[in-house]
Amino acid sequence: LVSSQVITLSEIQKMAEANYPAIARYDIIEKTKDFSIANANRGFLPQGTVSALATWQSDVTWIDMEMPEGIPPLYFPVPDQDQYRVVAELNQLIWDGGNISAQKKSLKAVAEVEKKQLDTEVYALRERVNNLYFGILLMKGNLLQHEILENELQRNYDNVQTYVQNGVANDVDLSTVKVEQLKAGQQRIQLESTLDAYIRMLSVLTGEPLEKNTTFVKPNPEVELISPIINRPELKMFTAQEEAAESQKSLLKAKNMPKLSAFAQGGYGKPGLNMFDTKFSPYFLGGIRLSWNIGNLYTYGNDKKKIDLQKQSVNTQKETFLYNLKVQIPQQQLEIEKYKKTMLDDDEIIRHQTLIREAAEVKVENGT
Repeated sequence: LVSSQVITLSEIQKMAEANYPAIARYDIIEKTKDFSIANANRGFLPQGTVSALATWQSDVTWIDMEMPEGIPPLYFPVPDQDQYRVVAELNQLIWDGGNISAQKKSLKAVAEVEKKQLDTEVYALRERVNNLYFGILLMKGNLLQHEILENELQRNYDNVQTYVQNGVANDVDLSTVKVEQLKAGQQRIQLESTLDAYIRMLSVLTGEPLEKNTTFVKPNPEVELISPIINRPELKMFTAQEEAAESQKSLLKAKNMPKLSAFAQGGYGKPGLNMFDTKFSPYFLGGIRLSWNIGNLYTYGNDKKKIDLQKQSVNTQKETFLYNLKVQIPQQQLEIEKYKKTMLDDDEIIRHQTLIREAAEVKVENGT
């Protein structure tokens, strides 16, 4: 419970951020990135496959050799038309053209974009908190002024009532002051309702029950409200998006590179490696394999252009944001100046009204 204590804008901002449900996404984004990178690294682990094959073919290899007269004929076994094979193969990637490295770079870039997008949400939350906080300060200042006004009206009412009793004033004069008191009371109710609404909304954002008697410290608006353009989270988000698009280029290039791997294959079938052996037999072979999917080259040029267009789109969004920001900054500066002047005027009004009240009390005490 935040009551009867002093609280600052910075503390309120931290409380609101801690209570914001989306904050949990930072951890989710980081863990998702770590799992994805771990999966990408597993691309260098040996990959195994098992397959089985049964076929029937319309013809087989056979040898019909005529021998010279006097030499006994040679007989070569003829393979069966039905053939069977069970194969286990183990592949070890040796060089992937930089594909896994580019994939990890892309995963990190995408995660960074998600974090920067979340940063913009948190910044927007902070702006909402700021607006409510300064709204509360303004309402409290107005209520202080109003309290002095109502006290002054009450003194006027008491004075006029005395005048009526002494025959110096009439009931109409007394009613006139009473009407002003009632109007002031209505205005106070409106101010209190607005203040209560602001405090309730701020309580929801922070997740902490705040009360009217909590002292909200007046911050320095120029320090705590204006965020330099270079520090805006939106600009960092645009930069992260551009870097993510660039990482897609590296990944695209790596996917079009050839891949080198070693393999070992063991099998059991009929026939084995000897095509003329009609019995089931085991076999083994191993070697180096170079593969290159040149089909990706057909779309490589267009894919690069799509990435360039994506970067152009991000840059356009960035320029639009800067344009709108330049329009908003003068307005924001005017609001800050207005706030500073209002706060100073509030203090001056309260000070002068206090002096007037004290002077009036002295006159009453002296009977003048």
